[in-house]
Amino acid sequence: MKLYDGGRAPNPRRVRIFLAEKGLSIPIEKIDLGALQHKSAEFTAINPLQRVPVLVLDDGTVITESIAICRYFEALRPQPPLFGRGAVEEALVEMWNRRVELNFYSAVSAVFRHTHPSMKEMESQIPEWGEANKPRVLDFLALLNRELKDRLFIAGDHYSIADITALVAVDFMRPAKLPMPEEFINIRRWYAQMSERASATA
Repeated sequence: MKLYDGGRAPNPRRVRIFLAEKGLSIPIEKIDLGALQHKSAEFTAINPLQRVPVLVLDDGTVITESIAICRYFEALRPQPPLFGRGAVEEALVEMWNRRVELNFYSAVSAVFRHTHPSMKEMESQIPEWGEANKPRVLDFLALLNRELKDRLFIAGDHYSIADITALVAVDFMRPAKLPMPEEFINIRRWYAQMSERASATA
């Protein structure tokens, strides 16, 4: 199998962190997003949506979307479980990962895609949409800060894919030029702990 990876881009990083937590190492082919390699005819033949990451299995099966790729590896190597332990925790992990994706990760992404000068060649930028998403980021961070008051991890008692998604989103705030408010002390504590994990450097 082979993983087509996009370097510093957040979605490929989610998969790399997941693989590191699982102790898995697979062949990786770097796709140069800055050089628009993801828009080449060769890569478009693999993924018509021209997005990374992409996992190609030995039988030629193509799996795109970072969470779908992570679910494949979860089934391949169930330990440690990163999508929850048992019905309740699995549901909570799914709930929180979706909350983080829809309300935080996607909002940070919109700010970056629609306001950062480096994205002009890749996106049809609508600066007003980027600006409109800035308060959405802060609103969700305020909620998350309250939720993390009494627990170590995003979805409960164990590290999960929700923590990976949130960690990547927080780190993505830097290139999006979104500062983390000082008063969100619970997020800062959580972030420091997540950043200490060996997988965070993947």
